[in-house]
Parts: sequence; C-alpha cells; structure tokens
Amino acid sequence: MDDSLSARILPTCPANVSEILRYAWNHDLAALKPLLSVPGRASVQEPTTGETPLHAAIRSCAPGNGSGNNHGTEPTAGAARTESGATETKAAKDVVYELFMSGAIWNDVDSNNETPGCLADRLGLRELYQLCVEAGVRAELLFGLLDGYEELSSAGEEEEEEVGHVGGEAGEGEGDAGATDQKDPNVAAAAAAAAAAAEPEDIIVDSDPDRAFVPPKPSGPGSGADVNSEEYLRSELTYDDGKLVDASQNGVMMAWETSIMRASVDALLPPGPDGPAAGKRILNVGFGMGIVDGMFAETRPAKHHIIEAHPAVLTHLQTSPESKFGEAWEASGPAEGAYKVHAGKWQEVLPRLLEQGELYDAIYFDTFGEDYGQLRTFFTEHVPGVLDEGGVFGFFNGLGADRKICYDVYTKVVEMHLSDAGMDVEWQELGVDMAGAGLQEEGKGQWQGVRRRYWTLDSKLSPVGTVWKGEV
Repeated sequence: MDDSLSARILPTCPANVSEILRYAWNHDLAALKPLLSVPGRASVQEPTTGETPLHAAIRSCAPGNGSGNNHGTEPTAGAARTESGATETKAAKDVVYELFMSGAIWNDVDSNNETPGCLADRLGLRELYQLCVEAGVRAELLFGLLDGYEELSSAGEEEEEEVGHVGGEAGEGEGDAGATDQKDPNVAAAAAAAAAAAEPEDIIVDSDPDRAFVPPKPSGPGSGADVNSEEYLRSELTYDDGKLVDASQNGVMMAWETSIMRASVDALLPPGPDGPAAGKRILNVGFGMGIVDGMFAETRPAKHHIIEAHPAVLTHLQTSPESKFGEAWEASGPAEGAYKVHAGKWQEVLPRLLEQGELYDAIYFDTFGEDYGQLRTFFTEHVPGVLDEGGVFGFFNGLGADRKICYDVYTKVVEMHLSDAGMDVEWQELGVDMAGAGLQEEGKGQWQGVRRRYWTLDSKLSPVGTVWKGEV
C-alpha cells in the first residue's frame, strides 16, 4: 500500500478538510485543537481515499514517512534517533488521544478497508493501536449504556431513529452490542441553525456522523448483511463437505473449528491423569454439527443436555446415520432425562430448566444469527441460575473475528460484562494455522462455497477457546 501523504491527501481534497488532515499528519496539536471545537471535524474524511484525521496521524508514523513539523527529514543515528522516535510517538499519541476526545470514530474505514486500529497494527505501532482499542471499548460501553437508557423511554416521546451497530460476524455465537441514536428534530434544527450562524458556510463537518454506529464491513466476495436469528431459523440448511451452511451460504459451523472446540472442552473440563474429567453435568446451547457435543460425550458426563432451535438441525440430530445423539443416546443416560435434547430457543427452554431446578458444572454457548446482546443476556440473566457454584462457562469467541481491532475491543467489553455478572475470567490462547487450514483467502480453501470469511486471525493474533470461570 502507498502510505505517503501525496497518495492519501489528494490535491482535489477540499481545502478545509485538507487543512485538518495535514495538521493531524504533522502532529501539530496546537494548530489542530482549535479546529476540533465543532462536532464532526475530528472525523472528516478525504472524499476519495477516506482518510480521516486519525488515519493521517497514525499513517504519518509509517517507516519512510517521517512525521511531525519536520516531516520528510531523517533523524540522526544512535541515541538521537531513539530520542527523536520517542518524541515523535509522544506527539502522535497526543494527537490521536485529542481526536478521540473530540469525537473521532474508532472504526471508520478508509479506501483500503482499514480502520485506524487496523492501520496501526499493520505498521506495528503498538501504543497507537492500544489507544484505538481503548477508544473502541469506551464507545461500545457507551452504546450499551445508551441502549439501556432508551429502553426506559416513555411511549409519548418523539419517534426514535435507530441505527444498528454490530462489530463482528453473526455466525458462531458472534455478533456485537446494538446502539441507537436518538434525535429530537426540534433540538437538531435549533442546533443546526446555531451552528450555521456561528460558523462560516465553507466549514465542512462530518457529513455522516451516524457512521459512528456502523461497524467496519467485511470486504470481498459474498459480503452482505448479517443474518438475524428469526431469518436463520426459517432458512434451509445443508450439511456438506465438513461444513453446515444456510440457504444464503453463510457458514453456520465448519469442521476447521474442531481444534478450537477441543481446546475449549479441555479448558472447561481439564483432563486428569486418568483421562477426561468424568461425571460432570453439562449443558450445550447450539448443536450445529455436533462437534463439541461429541467431545463432551467422550467425558462420560452424569448429565448432558443440549438446546437446539433449528428444525433442520433437530431432524439431522435425530435421523442422520452420522449423528450419535438420537433416541438411543437419550435412553443410554445414567438416569431418566440425564441425556436429553431440548428442542426450542434457549430463551424459551432455559426458564423451564431453571424452574425444574436443573444445575450444571459446565455450560457452553455457540449459536448462530444472534448478536452480542443475546449472548450478554444469556450469561447475565440465565447462567447464574443454572450454573452450580464453582462451575465454568465458555463460548465460541468469534466476536469481531473478521477484524483484529474489533476482536480485541469486543473481547475486553465481554470481559468487563462477565466480571459485572460475577464471573472470573481466564483466557485460553490458541493459535489458528490459517495457511494449513486453508483459511487465508475469501472463497478458497475452507471458504469455498461459503458466503463470507468470518475468521481472519492468524496464530499470533487469535485468542480463542475462551473460558470463563465463575463462582455464583
């Protein structure tokens, strides 16, 4: 990629936008700060390249670019070079922080489909990348608070304008927190009039501030809107060649995930010197291809309950010669009802299990087509009631796994929410062999015949097999 200033801030860029971008590029905080007083200026974009002030402040630190007011000069060798680099990094951090405090959008994408965090990661700028992660966490937590506040709104208030916000793939238990942007037309009109009176007409502000509520969209063939739960439950499914896909060729579950699930099961139920931990009470939500349930069954559990909502999966589970979880399996339990498939949505099944006094030592969650809000509801409102003291809860952590910055942001958000729910967090980090597993290219290898690549993180960047241990 060409990360030069001339390639990113074009001569055709409006002068007032170019001014902001260049001050950000040069880390000229004194000149930039007065321009950020109007909402929206911190996230203006170059019309052709999509460069924002955040992108510019980070990109100027690329090797060969130089940065700061002495842009284009080379630092001297040795200690002077180290001192110059530290000063430059400090100036960049100050500008990036100021931009975030002025409303810059953490997940804006440029013409390269890179967020500021993606850019910082590609350039190896760890401190700037961390600032982007922290900004993303703040934004997601704020969206969550606003969402909760809006649920208390009275019916007589002005009609709300809702803008969906998702930061990760909906498949495999993935998905992200929702956010809604309330707008009062009268207040908005008054604010616009005041701004027009106070500012010259040629000042360009953010033309689309609502993109703060829109996630980075995946690129490449097959990209499209995420599937919601109701659409998924109505769709036709196909079990074929080591994968389960819906009618739109969305990957519901794929065989390459087996190693991740193996690590998750071993973390939930650590094997002892004599083999797998036996005699545990297990609940799995989302059967899919039966990968994780097959592993749970190997531990000879005292109780093994499965919740599955999709009619096609239930049919496959009961009738397919490949399935080991039909009527014979249910009858083989150590007691009546010990091994059981509960047909229906977990939102409907779990309250019944709670009423029946069911308790589990290990709970695993891996659904499709549900956003992060549903996952959060599951572990905050339901898990504490059915997870026995000292039990463990895990889920397929694919939140934002099609983009590293999103994955890191949502991992931290979930960690905070789980802590609020009274659960201690213990991460299992597992590498994913992207090349060996055929996961590197959209539409090829494991992704052939699959609508979109929902996992892009390699062995150095992939904390997976995430496990939560809670005392409730």
